[in-house]
Amino acid sequence: MKKLLLSLLIVGLSWSAFAEPKKLLVVTITKGFRHSSIPTAERIIGELAYRTGKFTVDYAAVEPNDPLYAGADGKPDAAKIDQAIREVLAAKMSPSALENYDGVIFANTTGTLPIPDVDAFLAWIKEGHAFIGMHSATDTFHAGGDEVSGYTKMINGEFLTHGSQALVECLNEDPEHAATAHLGESLVVFDEIYILKNHDRDAVHSLLDLDKHPNTKDPGYYPIAYCRDYGKGRMFYTSLGHREDMWDPNWTDGERKNSPEVAKAYQEHILNGILWALNEADGSGKPQDLKYKVSRDDSRDGFKPLFNGKNLDGWHLRNPDGPRSWSAENGMLVNKLPKGKDGVRPHGVDLVTDKKYWNFVVRYDYMIPEGSNSGFYLRGRHEIQITDDAKSGKPSLGGNGSVYQHTATSRNVSRPAGEWQTVEASMIGDRVTVILNGVEVIDNAVVERATGSELDINVNEPGSLFLQGDHGPVAFRNLRIKELKE
Repeated sequence: MKKLLLSLLIVGLSWSAFAEPKKLLVVTITKGFRHSSIPTAERIIGELAYRTGKFTVDYAAVEPNDPLYAGADGKPDAAKIDQAIREVLAAKMSPSALENYDGVIFANTTGTLPIPDVDAFLAWIKEGHAFIGMHSATDTFHAGGDEVSGYTKMINGEFLTHGSQALVECLNEDPEHAATAHLGESLVVFDEIYILKNHDRDAVHSLLDLDKHPNTKDPGYYPIAYCRDYGKGRMFYTSLGHREDMWDPNWTDGERKNSPEVAKAYQEHILNGILWALNEADGSGKPQDLKYKVSRDDSRDGFKPLFNGKNLDGWHLRNPDGPRSWSAENGMLVNKLPKGKDGVRPHGVDLVTDKKYWNFVVRYDYMIPEGSNSGFYLRGRHEIQITDDAKSGKPSLGGNGSVYQHTATSRNVSRPAGEWQTVEASMIGDRVTVILNGVEVIDNAVVERATGSELDINVNEPGSLFLQGDHGPVAFRNLRIKELKE
């Protein structure tokens, strides 16, 4: 019996060790902008396949500068290139041809590719195959106007625009997923960062994202990498990969902006994203629950959420006819006021709690970009100032954490713009205490009057809380409150 079990174990191990590698088709065809990093991407993906032995790669590729497609003048001939693209895709991506593969990678594709049957391709993924997209895979198959293509719905995002290449900190939303487990809390990269439209956060499992715009640094949710279960299949997408030095740790043909270590981290990111999509690596494809729940300690102490993390329930605009500048984004409450062409920001509107409060302790995190200004109003009458004054080093009546134009903080403990800051404020009767970034900066100050822009002047009555939204961009998160007895 022991010999039989041992034989079965050996057979099982042998089968696992020599299991047939999965087959992937790497598509790098472009009908729009063509990235210079495509040859590097093709080579790196091939090297990853060889290194792991988990999958093999075939290519659907047409290099426009190949002399094969040159005209009589020696320059690329558009008609020849287009014909070659059609022939390659007909051979590699017809419904019957797709049956030769376990998945498809779109590496920096652009434009509307002449795939023989796009609907059949999407159905093929849903049947249980893998789709992996890098960078400009979201700049592919635009429907135009207000329409959204089936492909865009599958990849859950469509290129809208990008600014200058920028250094950004990509936040790791799932340290346990194979594609991000090696990255720690974040990955700092220099790349061209896409701003997407037609992206539904509730439909994907977020892996990497930004909590501020890559260029303006205004707070908000900007997806970088995510995955999802798509029918019986799996989809993995990362918007990184514009630059050659993102792909190749040994790239030397120009100034490096990303270290070799960053390129190695990116390779592991896409490799494990590929393996996950092939069902060869661990990780969830289900959307995260964005509903805000207070911590166990806060709950034990009697705190309850002020913001549910998903929508504006429990809040209303101070001016019902004002601009809809507030939104719930990836668990944040965000006030967006982008600058116009003249460089001037429009006015937003204040956001007010439906419920009124008397004695309480409130806790919240907030972030503002450089030069911005906001405020958190206790009972709608007493403003705890939010402003960018970390560089000043001095407390003032209008300084960050002060009771605006009433009580200055004892010291300046502000963090730089773009960083999250924390507040605990208590109001009991007419006395206010403020703890900013873990430091008590106002101790039991008597605040007997409203401090400006108040909802009313009835200081001896309960009042709503409100977030100032007419001065500049700001984001809040982890808002919770503990009501105290009379």
